[in-house]
Order: sequence, then C-alpha cells, then structure tokens
Amino acid sequence: MATSVSVELPASIQLPTLSAKYEHLRVNALRTNATLEAACAWGNTPDGGMNRLASNDDDKRVRDWFIAETSKLGCHHKIDAMGNIFAIRPGQNNALAPIGLGSHLDTQPTGGKYDGILGVVSAMEVLQTIHENNITTYAPLAVIDWTNEEGARFPPAMLCSGVWGGAFTTEYGHSRTDPEGRTLKAELERIGYLGETECSFQANPLTAHFEVHIEQGPVLDQAEEAAAVVKGVQSIRWYNLGLVGREAHTGTTPMDRRSDALLGAAKMIVETNRFVTEGEIAARGGRATIAVINSSPQSINTIAGHVDFGLDIRAPADSDVELIEAMCRKRFAEICDEIGLEMTFDNFWVSTAVNFDPTMIECVRSSAREIGCMTELVSGAGHDSVYTNKKVPTAMIFVRCRDGVSHNPAEYTRPEDCAAGAQVLLGAYLRYDDYLRRAAAKM
Repeated sequence: MATSVSVELPASIQLPTLSAKYEHLRVNALRTNATLEAACAWGNTPDGGMNRLASNDDDKRVRDWFIAETSKLGCHHKIDAMGNIFAIRPGQNNALAPIGLGSHLDTQPTGGKYDGILGVVSAMEVLQTIHENNITTYAPLAVIDWTNEEGARFPPAMLCSGVWGGAFTTEYGHSRTDPEGRTLKAELERIGYLGETECSFQANPLTAHFEVHIEQGPVLDQAEEAAAVVKGVQSIRWYNLGLVGREAHTGTTPMDRRSDALLGAAKMIVETNRFVTEGEIAARGGRATIAVINSSPQSINTIAGHVDFGLDIRAPADSDVELIEAMCRKRFAEICDEIGLEMTFDNFWVSTAVNFDPTMIECVRSSAREIGCMTELVSGAGHDSVYTNKKVPTAMIFVRCRDGVSHNPAEYTRPEDCAAGAQVLLGAYLRYDDYLRRAAAKM
C-alpha cells in the first residue's frame, strides 16, 4: 500500500493566493505547442486528425514517449492495473499524496489533436516550467495519463479513472471488450502497460486533481476568451436499446400487417429529439441523442426485424435526465404497441452531475482572471475529473476550440490558447500547492 496521505485542511485557511516568488513564472508557448505536435506523432491521420484508440500500438508508442519525456524532468513512474500512468516529481513533503494534473492520450477513431492530448501536454508544460526554474513544490506533483477516457474501443467512457475512483471494479475494467472481442486486460498486457500498482485511490492516492481540456463547445469561441473556469459536469446516462419485430417481404406484406423494427426506431428518434427541443426541458439545457443504430437483416427487400441503437441523455441536473428517460420509456413503449415490437431498454452507464471543489475552483478562477478570462461553465461532456472528484478536490480548465468542433479531425485550438490554458493550470496548481503549505503550517 502507498504511504502517502491526504491532508485535512483547517477551516481558517484563507482563499488560495499566488506566492510572490511565483508571480514571474510563465509557461513557454513555443515549447507547449511543440510538445503537442510531438504527442500527435503516433496515430495521426492524413486529414489532420487522430486515430489512437486505447491500448493499440500507437497508444503504446505515445506512452513510451510520455514516460521518456517526464523521466527527463525528475519523475519516477507508477503504472497501475488499468494502465494509468502517474509521472511523479517529489516535493518537500513526500508524506503527502501528489497533486495530480491529468487527462488522456487516447482519441476517437476520427478524432482531433486536442481532445485529452492538450490536457496531458499542459500538465507536462507545468512540470517543465517548475523543473527549469529549480522549484521544489510543497507536495509532490503527478502528471497523469488516464487510460481509455474516450471509451471508443472499450466502453464505457472514463473507464480507468472510474476504476481508480471506485465507480467500477478492476475486474469489470479488465473484462471490457473491443468489437473484435479482445479484452482491455489482454491488450494492456500485450503492449506492456498492465501495471503492478493496484488501481484505487487507497493504494495510489492523490491530494487533488486539476485537468485542462478543450471546451468541445462554442461558448468560449463566441466570447472570444482563451480559457474558462469549469464549475462542474452535467449528468449523463447511456442506454442500449433493442427492438424486435418480424422480418417479412417488402413486396408482399401489406403496410398494415408489418412489425417494422426500423420504422419503430425512426419514430423513437423523432420523439427523442422533440422531448429536448420543446418546453421546460429544452430551456433547462436537456439533451438527448441517438447516434448509433444497426438493423438486420440488411436486405433491401426484407423488412427489418431487429434494430439495436444507443441513446445518450444529458442535463445539468440528475432529475432532468431521469425525467427525459421516463418520457422516452413511456413513448417508446407506446410506439412498440402501435407497431407490434418487443423492446429491451438497458441503462448501462450513469455519470451523476458533478460540482467541483470550491477552493480548487477559486484557484482556477484567480489564475484565469490574471490573463483576462472571466467565463465560467458547466461541462456538457464527461471527463476523468468526474471520477477523481469522487475521491479528492478537483477542478477543470476549459480552453477555446474553433467553432466548438470536437471528436472531428477539424478540431482546432489556437497555439496562443494552448499556452493560455497551460498558464492558467500553472497558476492554479501553484496556488493550491501553497494552500497546502499554509495549511500544514497552521497545524
């Protein structure tokens, strides 16, 4: 078991401030963007995007690079049973668990160069800035590459930070399979990243966790601001639905004698969209999407007898997600009765609404305002910080991306904004580290 411990902070500690000795520190913008390009050397695609799925050969290569680069900066490494990599630089008080700066290096199959990757690169730039200025922080610093955040190869998303945060067991995480039936455990072992450290907060603790990520939405682009404070993450639920009708000949089966599963799915898609574009749910920011659908037998002259599809429901409040789900269940059942279908409705992943730690938020807010950024947001997408938040004080920084485009090769963040995000992270991290120092002095 790890010997590091978390710290209990006295209530009398004032809000975090930046020590005068750190006020001159600035990240290196050119180096930040050069590191980003280096991180995208494996898995890049001709259209400028990325295809680096968790635990594939390109993921191994970028992991090897990450370890080599952080080793140059005084880090030792822990790799846990889910392949999460912790590059740890010692501090003055190594009885404390590290302050984590983390995100992910895996991508969508048709992803961009910034989603996740920028967060790891920003953390590496903070590490580089501290190292080159010969600073020994109070608490250790851990730069973290969380495994399989996207869930594109091994659903669900944020899987391995979820194991660390206690939302899933290691056995569950290891058993997740890709479309070819290969397990995550077997693939981690194949690429040499099935670590020996137990994947849990208890065995491998942190004191806090900061994450930089592109916004993946248009708010910052419209506001013309480089970065934002993230106050929390909205509620998310994923479902697998199955519809069973009856295959029949398209030319000989009368329209009123059909049990067309694909027709049922089409009606459900329309109704799902209606629920979140009309009335109070729309006004409160509810969202529901059906983006994956498969029908069989895939013959042009045979009525579809079986359809599987995925449903994604999101809202700032858990209660609104539950309401949208109830509306879908009721209306979908009515459609099944109308058409003569049987339905399965499996809620296979739940990520409840998250509110980040107020002190951590204040660290980010103070740092962001130093560079003129005032926007504060709730994230519409899930991130590894959702699960770290279950165990330790957590906060996030969003960075502007052009037109809000993400999960797409066209994903783009200006070089100056990449550097701005890293600068906000540096200031937020140093504030929290000094907060811990002052807390210890009062004990």
